[in-house]
Amino acid sequence: MKPEVPIEVDPGTGEWSVDGVPMILVPRHFFLNNHLAVESALGAEKYAALLFHAGHKSAHVWCEKEAKTHGLQGTAVFHHYMKRLSQRGWGQFRVESLDPQAGRARVQVRHSVFARERDGAKRCYMFRGWFPGALEFVMGGRLKLTSSELQCAAEGAECCVFEVAPAK
Repeated sequence: MKPEVPIEVDPGTGEWSVDGVPMILVPRHFFLNNHLAVESALGAEKYAALLFHAGHKSAHVWCEKEAKTHGLQGTAVFHHYMKRLSQRGWGQFRVESLDPQAGRARVQVRHSVFARERDGAKRCYMFRGWFPGALEFVMGGRLKLTSSELQCAAEGAECCVFEVAPAK
């Protein structure tokens, strides 16, 4: 099966890249074990706050680069971001609603890499900063946004659902 995402490998350095953005390929268990170790050391609430800011910034940077690379603008950038996330093993992301004028969105995540254990606790908080970071890019930084996870598959829901709204 040929990947839908064009992966380039530098023969001299072994560095992977997609659309000119350097990538690292690691086994999922390696990533998740590290993720859970940091959560255990810091506590879920503190770790979630750190990840929100890092994810927000990363989403904004990614959207800016991808918009230039592919000549995208407006909501097409947000939809492209969801497509690329879905192609990279995080889960399957679907935009339920998107209103950039109001700074609102609702995103569904099925098969979240974090919810696979279904241990009764919300596990997908890493995604929380990604959606507002991407939508703020689309909006030109006009509003500061936040997001919340309304339901999580780790708690037994059919899928995870996130809502993006203006920050208070």
